Order: sequence, then structure tokens, then C-alpha cells
Amino acid sequence: MSVDTATVKRVAKLSRIAITDERAESMQSELNTILGFVEQLQEVNVEGVEPMTSVVDMVMRKRRDEINDGNKAEDVTANAPMSEDNFFMVPKVVE
Repeated sequence: MSVDTATVKRVAKLSRIAITDERAESMQSELNTILGFVEQLQEVNVEGVEPMTSVVDMVMRKRRDEINDGNKAEDVTANAPMSEDNFFMVPKVVE
């Protein structure tokens, strides 16, 4: 597949990119190079190759989905200025 200057200008217009005639000619050669590379990829035989989501075949480690309080109440309130029975204590602000 080959791209001509008119196609480059049309793509630039659709992309809302201002382009000069000289720049359109250089873009034409760049786009043709990219499309040539894509055509090379079409020649690769991928028959029998399973689709992958990662290069390394691995199973995600997941934790069990259970509801708990985290058993960290003492650690959370350890640095609080005031706490009682693992609850934050704040001064009264409304009379």
C-alpha cells in the first residue's frame, strides 16, 4: 500500500494538524516506510500461536476476597495524639 500527498493532507486535516506542502511530501515518505513495515509483519506465520497478555506465562497471585478489619487497629491509632479503645479521640468543637 502506498500513500500519496493528497492522502497525507487529508489525514492531517482530519487530525486538525496544519501542514505545508513540503512537510506533506516528507510525511508521505515516512508513512510509506511505516506501512512497509506493517506489510512485513503480515508475512509472519502465526498459525498455532496462542494470543498472549504477557511475555512470561504466569498466573496472577490473588488474595482471598474476605471482609475483615485488618487486625491493625492498634497500629493505626498508635501515633494519634489521643485514642481510647482503638478509636480516635478529638476535642469537642461544637458547644
